[in-house]
Amino acid sequence: MTNKKNIGFALIVAIATMVAGASASAAQPSMKLAGKTSQPIGHYEFCKRYTAECKPLPGGDAGPATLTPELWKTILDVNYTVNTTIRPETDMEQYGVEDYWAYPVTAGDCEDYALLKRRTLMEKGMSASDLLITVVLQPSGEGHAILTVRTDRGDFILDNMRNKVMLWSDTEYTYLKRQAAENPGQWVKIIDDRNAAVATLQNR
Repeated sequence: MTNKKNIGFALIVAIATMVAGASASAAQPSMKLAGKTSQPIGHYEFCKRYTAECKPLPGGDAGPATLTPELWKTILDVNYTVNTTIRPETDMEQYGVEDYWAYPVTAGDCEDYALLKRRTLMEKGMSASDLLITVVLQPSGEGHAILTVRTDRGDFILDNMRNKVMLWSDTEYTYLKRQAAENPGQWVKIIDDRNAAVATLQNR
């Protein structure tokens, strides 16, 4: 077996092992959704500046991407490259405001990382319907933004706080909402019922 084939086989085994383990522990490879919800104000302002990026997709929801070894490698590369290229810096430090969504050049905060990863993966051929900015709560209760990549093996998370790409249900976050697959200018509620505390949050 050639080295290239070995690498491809290793990636397939890694994906299968990771998804199987996550499915066994959480049994939720993909998020459950519950209709439209409010758009984050920062994203609303972003859409006013980048209107073309927030319109309904011409082809609608393309369905989850097929997770091949090549795509998995691309996802890992993009997550790592953006994380290690962009310097963490708050919106207050950069722009003098609490919340300002923008494409980072040298520095940014969580949603800026997510925006850049989304754009980069789209440039590499992924559908916008599979690249969804997602709002979560950290265990501390602080809000955080990440990028969800929808695939036929589940929903994976690209996070500026870690270089490892994980299945959503294996993370420590409480999931609140994400962009709609068919319309990046709209947002949908996530049903995160992995524990009772999450259910309470969802009902507030």
